Amino acid sequence: MNGFPVFLMHGMPGSRSGPKPRSMILHLLGIRLICYDRPGYGRSTRNPGRRVVDAALDVQAVADHLELDEFAVVGRSGGGPHALACAASDLFTGRLTRVAVLVSPAPSDAAGLDWYDGMAPSNVQAYREATSDRRRLIESLTIRADRTRRDPSSVVNFIDGELSAADRNVVEDVALRRLLTESYAEAVRFGADGWIDDALALSRDWGFDLSSIKVPVRLWHGAEDNFSPVAHTRWLQSQIPHAEVDVQPGVGHFAAVQILPDILAWLALPEPELVDLGRSGPA
Repeated sequence: MNGFPVFLMHGMPGSRSGPKPRSMILHLLGIRLICYDRPGYGRSTRNPGRRVVDAALDVQAVADHLELDEFAVVGRSGGGPHALACAASDLFTGRLTRVAVLVSPAPSDAAGLDWYDGMAPSNVQAYREATSDRRRLIESLTIRADRTRRDPSSVVNFIDGELSAADRNVVEDVALRRLLTESYAEAVRFGADGWIDDALALSRDWGFDLSSIKVPVRLWHGAEDNFSPVAHTRWLQSQIPHAEVDVQPGVGHFAAVQILPDILAWLALPEPELVDLGRSGPA
């Protein structure tokens, strides 16, 4: 396939079938988009006890199999930390060109960050259970995964009551709602393992040092995000050397789907600092 290779790391829960630009848009951008299920999701074998840092090994395996000399990585939501794991890894010297991270959470032990402030109740519950009551986490996510298999729309319906006005305008789009529903259903095709392991991995030490990142990184966040509050991205900026930040006013978590084509254009260009996304607000 032609086009500059870019790995897209899906959210939590999520799968390789998550929302992405149409093939024609990818063709016009000159992008070869590579998506895979993290261990335990969809058709991917579980890796019990995996950490965020282990995502770099997964990307290395896929990149080697596809014989990629160069590539970029973008992570959305729960995929953001996994994209940063690639940015911090020494596995990709001379191969990884740049990394973009959209609406990502910060590490749960981020010094000086009120981690749960402004976060939706369902996320607060999952992350708190991951750190203090693993048995309860497994039980609650297993119930939600079983419900999703019976009724794929239930996950989207579940978060409806937590959506900000900005996110509601996005998620009410019929096409996007269908894509989200399909992605969540595929994520839990064989159970809640990936979802559980993601929550556990994101809630403990990620296994790498953000200050060691040397590749260009762009952080993007919607100012009205209440699933991964914008303060998380501002904290990440303070830890990643030379990271660029775009905070877009008036939009929330799911606007990351809409901004993705612009981010992919930035990832594909040899001089990322020359790109102006044009729609972002002050950092």
